[in-house]
Amino acid sequence: MISNFDDITPKRASRVISSDDARRLAERRQPRIIFDFIEGAAGREVAARRNRTRFDDLMLRSRVMEDVAARTLSTNLIGQGFDMPLGIAPMGMCNLAWPGADRALAKAARKFNLPVCLSSAASSSIEDMASWAGENAWFQLYVSQSIEQAEQMVARAQSAGYKTLILTVDVPQVSRRLRDLRNGFSMPFRIGPRQFLDFALHPRWSLTTLLNGVPKPRNFIKKDGTSGFDRAASRAGADWAFLERLRAQWGGQLIVKGVTSAEDAVRIQSLGADAIYVSTHGGRQLDSTPAAIDLLPAIRAAVGSGMPLIFDSGVRNGEDVVKALALGANFVMIGRPALFALGAEGPAGVTALLNCFREEISTTLAQIGLADIDSVTSEALYHPSSDNNKSKTVISMRSQNTGSL
Repeated sequence: MISNFDDITPKRASRVISSDDARRLAERRQPRIIFDFIEGAAGREVAARRNRTRFDDLMLRSRVMEDVAARTLSTNLIGQGFDMPLGIAPMGMCNLAWPGADRALAKAARKFNLPVCLSSAASSSIEDMASWAGENAWFQLYVSQSIEQAEQMVARAQSAGYKTLILTVDVPQVSRRLRDLRNGFSMPFRIGPRQFLDFALHPRWSLTTLLNGVPKPRNFIKKDGTSGFDRAASRAGADWAFLERLRAQWGGQLIVKGVTSAEDAVRIQSLGADAIYVSTHGGRQLDSTPAAIDLLPAIRAAVGSGMPLIFDSGVRNGEDVVKALALGANFVMIGRPALFALGAEGPAGVTALLNCFREEISTTLAQIGLADIDSVTSEALYHPSSDNNKSKTVISMRSQNTGSL
């Protein structure tokens, strides 16, 4: 086979020195139908752009002459220690980005000691991810097609040794993603003349994928070997009653993902979830939703300081991670950047990307005068109005102390 799934160490200097580089290289190397499936979002993709641009609007306060020579990025989340407050979000059909993507992400998770979450709609099985990622593996559950099927997946995850389960609740129905509709993306693939030409123009991806087997949702395979996955099926089975039953049945850590409402967050907290995952699904569901980062502070205020909050949507570098922590998150997950890195350079691209994030987070800590990632608070953010008022107060006090001329 062309792809070496075990090797996540770059053989040469990586061209992935930022998530933007990963995206640019992936766009060149992946077929258009695959790249658009990964990058695309709901509707006109306003929400996806807003998630990104709102991070750019946020500013950090640089501080000087603090003792930041030795910095600590390690943190604890729901009883598990990680080497930095970063993980890999659940994403369906990752092996479309590059063959063996799930295994590469699992190995990177162990190398960097961070969580990797397998989607129900993954192109690898629940059992395989558990064997690859060990204690770093989390499982994400969609309740689609039937409650019984969802309960069977939960039982499989428990048998495989998963300790953390994520229930995704923001996909009652998969939204219309215009890029996919225009490209004729479907599951399973239906290859017409247009798709054939797209694949032919990207021979590296196409040949490697063919040699390793066309990806399919592995956790929905029927006894006859065909796929039982219906991408268009309603996933509205994840209702409040199901959450109560799941909490009673699942003895491990339970996270609820896709929360954007403070009221919903409080109710989820009262039903015994161990963490709340604030996310707009990367803008892939409701195009008119506010930026996820703008929703985070209100949810933090509603659930109090003791409730662990996980965050994703729009994160592209280490400074974004620190901004999310400053606004109330305890932990941050990335999605698209990891798949872009795989599309750019395969498994070695993921290693390069995670090295970028680790260095960016550490450097950002130094610039804002902090030595420990757990010491990041809202004080790290620059607020033009309040910070200007503070400056005026200091100048006024100084004038009073020295006398005015």
